[in-house]
Amino acid sequence: MRIALAQILAGTDPAANLEIVEDYTRRAADAGARLVLFPEATMCRFGVPLAPIAEPLDGRWADGVRAIADRHGVTVVAGMFCPSDDGRVTNTLVATGAEADAHYHKIHMYDAFGFSESRSVAPGSEPVLITVDGVDVGLTTCYDIRFPELYVELARRGARLITVHASFASGPGKLEQWTLLARARALDTTSIVAAVDQAYPSDAEIAAVGPTGVGGSVVASPLGEVIVAAGSDPQLLVSDVDLDAVGKARETIPVLSNRTEFAWSVGQNR
Repeated sequence: MRIALAQILAGTDPAANLEIVEDYTRRAADAGARLVLFPEATMCRFGVPLAPIAEPLDGRWADGVRAIADRHGVTVVAGMFCPSDDGRVTNTLVATGAEADAHYHKIHMYDAFGFSESRSVAPGSEPVLITVDGVDVGLTTCYDIRFPELYVELARRGARLITVHASFASGPGKLEQWTLLARARALDTTSIVAAVDQAYPSDAEIAAVGPTGVGGSVVASPLGEVIVAAGSDPQLLVSDVDLDAVGKARETIPVLSNRTEFAWSVGQNR
């Protein structure tokens, strides 16, 4: 399968960001990609109030993503914000394409490194998979990447490719952690992991207001090898992933079948 990771620099105007989704999706489709991945907070970057920006899943922005995916004949996954019943918002991935009409609410809130996402964002509770060209694909968001049990559960439910959509906060060692975590989750699950991040902002003031990305989008093999990686600037990263390699890796390193059984519990921010 050919996939594309759109490492963009989202702004605060959802309409302008939707134009970016259109541009990168068109370029990805022209390059032959079947799945186009956009970062967390593609609808609107962090650092501004999110409640006034949030829209329902049948609102204008999500419908715009659906129209783009339909127009270009690909599956698109992009980060947005939806209103929550408790006055907060949900940090949501909308996934749309010929076989996909789904959404994932981020489970693990980024209450770390001095940031408190849970103050304004309500957590989800259920792992989500979509199907792209007959392949099961698991969806995760940013801070989820630090919780291996979610990735193992997605793999056990059938995912061979697991995506990560992030606006990974910058800071000392954070780029290295981001790459290491993506490779580790690939090894944990003997799956392909495609991790797309926001680009690193050139404006230091924007970079300081919240988790706005470090770049470094990466695709990791089931053995934890880096297949392809981006720098820090906006970039469309196109990669061919060998799904047969997943089966071979799982035969060689049967960590999924060798695991001790534990009860799966979601919604616990450990």
